[in-house]
Amino acid sequence: MIVGNAFERERRAAQAAPKRVMWTRDELADLLNVYGRMVAAGMWRDYAINDGREAAGFSIFRRASEVPLFRIDKIPALKRKQGQYVLHAMDGRVLRRGHDLAALMRFFDRKAFRLVD
Repeated sequence: MIVGNAFERERRAAQAAPKRVMWTRDELADLLNVYGRMVAAGMWRDYAINDGREAAGFSIFRRASEVPLFRIDKIPALKRKQGQYVLHAMDGRVLRRGHDLAALMRFFDRKAFRLVD
């Protein structure tokens, strides 16, 4: 009877809904730190956070009604391969990949960004 209960418990666990990928508090602090600096510079105005079964996303907008300028994804399935963090451009190109979010966010510290009208 004990063995049957163990199998039943494993079957129920397999049928349970998979966990969602979320940003941790430290990751959100890194993301919002860079976001705050860019808002103060007048370059960004809005953001969106989403979660899912395979990935979590952080999208950055110039205006809320537009396509995101940048999208940062956290994909834990790629943790041992290319790195679980991916930075996408507006057109979907991958700009950077990495294992460390803080290193990935240094992409925005470059002086090459200028506001163009």
